[in-house]
Amino acid sequence: MKKHSPMAKRALLLAGLIAVCTSGSALAQNKAIDFTPGMPFSDGYVAGNTLYVAGQQGPDSDGKVTGTDITLQTTNAIAAVKKVVEKAGFEMSDIVSVTVYVTDLNDVEKMNEVYKKLMPDPKPARATVQVAGLIGGAKIEISAIAVKSKHKK
Repeated sequence: MKKHSPMAKRALLLAGLIAVCTSGSALAQNKAIDFTPGMPFSDGYVAGNTLYVAGQQGPDSDGKVTGTDITLQTTNAIAAVKKVVEKAGFEMSDIVSVTVYVTDLNDVEKMNEVYKKLMPDPKPARATVQVAGLIGGAKIEISAIAVKSKHKK
């Protein structure tokens, strides 16, 4: 067995502590948000300091997407995103990227009116995509990526 000086022993101990602490904290942060056993997805997933929010629709209080009003569905979809964001311990201002899926590009103007009011400034980067259809007959679905930063402006 090789003999180490007291200084070398301290350095090895410190290196080991750093390795244990950093690897343990990274693993402890990774978690699924609102995962229902048997379902093929989670509503969100935290990996390190990043939250990935799955596509959220705008269901009513009964959990059903009702009506054809894009304004109401957009309001409810953003509220669903906010719920996942806050449940994960993030804030809406942590959102850096959003993807909006709509079934009709003619609804984008009305969707934007609601989006501008409910999403914090500065607005996150965004892509808006028209799709052939959404599960449950929804007109809109919103997914997001949020990043926690120690240095917020």
